[in-house]
Amino acid sequence: MKKFDADYILLEDIYKDGYFPDFLVDKVKELIQDIIELLETGERDLEKIQDKCDKMTQAINELQEEFEDNDSEIETVARDSIGETIEYILKWFEIDMDVEDAIRERDW
Repeated sequence: MKKFDADYILLEDIYKDGYFPDFLVDKVKELIQDIIELLETGERDLEKIQDKCDKMTQAINELQEEFEDNDSEIETVARDSIGETIEYILKWFEIDMDVEDAIRERDW
């Protein structure tokens, strides 16, 4: 089984930006790590991967209010960083899925 790139920093841009509370970015990171764990098992079924991505994205959607309660929001920097992270993960594991499809459930 292929392991994820240990040198890649998930959501690096969001962590570097003080606008985003680290404890909330940690929650997004945990959701993304679920995708990595699935792919590290060798899963190749695009429907199963899409389902996991949809659940991850819906869970991120649900964090929006918590971001707002902490004087932050999932805006351009966060959207881009999440998208770039997911895109990197899909490419790393050679999953033929467009990042826009992977995060199609987003409302941010």
